[in-house]
Amino acid sequence: MIRRKNIITVAIDSPAAAGAGTIAKFLAKEYNLLYLDTGKIYRLIGKLRLKNKQKFNYNIIKKKMKKIKTKMFENKDLIEDEVAKSASIIAKDIKIRKLIKNYQHNCGYNPPKKYSGSVLDGRDITSVIMKDAMFKFYITANINVRAQRRYIELKKMKKKTSYNKVLKSIKNRDYLDKNRKHSPLKKTKDSILINTSKLSKKACFKKIKSIIDNKLLVNGNL
Repeated sequence: MIRRKNIITVAIDSPAAAGAGTIAKFLAKEYNLLYLDTGKIYRLIGKLRLKNKQKFNYNIIKKKMKKIKTKMFENKDLIEDEVAKSASIIAKDIKIRKLIKNYQHNCGYNPPKKYSGSVLDGRDITSVIMKDAMFKFYITANINVRAQRRYIELKKMKKKTSYNKVLKSIKNRDYLDKNRKHSPLKKTKDSILINTSKLSKKACFKKIKSIIDNKLLVNGNL
């Protein structure tokens, strides 16, 4: 694996709807980093599974990974509950995880030269994909807060749902993410815990930015 030297690498893990994606985007803009929402890759493959239930196999996934473009992650269908459930199911498959891992590694450690580094968020970034990232965070929030955030997000997108349905879905995803055999969601010992339950997006970003700036200053990178 090719690794660019002297780049900023930020690894973020979090349960669903904890606000990690929003913070990662803020960080990407602030420090000129390549941003990859790794969960969107699994959702993309999860959607592929739903569309090709009879013919879904590893070869189809390999072909999809070769053609993958970051613009594909902007598809609003990827936020659908059915797609999320499908993503959690395929995420249990070690062969699929290995196929996706190579793409994630390349984005994390060898981003295009126009970027000063990378920021990846997902479920196993700090524990598997970028174990030696310069910065490692575990972002979380109370499950009721997370459900409310996702419910509001879906309502803004004109999706028909209810708070209780969203809460049930997130509880199920938490269980699947934390209890799967391969690469379960967990906080690593060297990850900094950030609880966003009572923090606004701006306050959370400022807290993480302060941590990053202090280390970059000490290392002479700022």
